[in-house]
Amino acid sequence: MDALSVSPWTVFLYALLTAAATGLGALPFLFTRAVAQEHLGLANAAAAGLMLSASFGLVYEGVGYSLGRTLLGVLLGLGFILLAHRYLQGREVSFGELSGLDARKALMVVGIMTLHSFAEGVGVGVSFGGGEALGIFITLAIAVHNIPEGLAISLVLVPRGVSVLMAAFWSVFSSLPQPLMAVPAFLFVELFRPALPVGLGFAAGAMIWMAVAEILPDALKEARAEGVATVLTLSVALMVAFQVLIGG
Repeated sequence: MDALSVSPWTVFLYALLTAAATGLGALPFLFTRAVAQEHLGLANAAAAGLMLSASFGLVYEGVGYSLGRTLLGVLLGLGFILLAHRYLQGREVSFGELSGLDARKALMVVGIMTLHSFAEGVGVGVSFGGGEALGIFITLAIAVHNIPEGLAISLVLVPRGVSVLMAAFWSVFSSLPQPLMAVPAFLFVELFRPALPVGLGFAAGAMIWMAVAEILPDALKEARAEGVATVLTLSVALMVAFQVLIGG
C-alpha cells in the first residue's frame, strides 16, 4: 500500500503502540523491589549503558539523513541539557514521591526521554509517508526499541522509591509525543523530513551528557568501578546488538 491508502487514524494507533511498549520496561521490577546499594549502582550503570547506546543509534540514524543537521541537533541538545541542569541546580524539585537530588535526576531522565520521543514520533510519521509496509516495520522496530528505554527509566526510578506502576506510567508518558507527532509528520511529511536529523541529534546530545554527567557518577558512588564498567560494557554491547537485529 502507498501513503495515500493509509489513514491518519491508523498512523496514530500504530504510534500509540510504540508508546505503550515503553511501559513494558518496568515489568522486571514486579519480581523484585529490594535493591541494595551495590545493586543500585549497577542499575545506574545499566541505565547509563542503555542511554549511551541508544544515543549512538540516534546519531547513526540521523547521519543517514544529514550529517550537518544531526551534528547541529547534538549541539542544541547539549546546550539545552546544560541550561536545564543549571536551572534545576539548587532549586526545590519534587517528582512523584521523590525530592531533592533524586527528584532532579528522575525529572531530567524522564524529560530527556520525552524530548527524544518527539524525534521518534516524527520518524514514525515520515516512514508512513513512504507507504504502510515501511511504516509498520519502523513502528514495530521503535516499539521493540522502546522496551529497554522504559527499562532505563525504571532502573533510575524504582530503586529510588518510585512504585513499579508509576515507573511504567512515566515510561509510557515519556513516549506520548510519538503518537502526537506521528500524525502531523505523516500529513506534512515533506515539511517534517528535514527536521528529523536535528531532532535525533538533539535527543542524542542530551542523553549522552545525562548518562556521563549524572547517572555514571552515581553508579561509581554506589558500586565498585569494576562492576560498573562491566555492567556498562555489557549493556552497551547488548543494546547495540539489539538495535542491529531489530533494524534488520
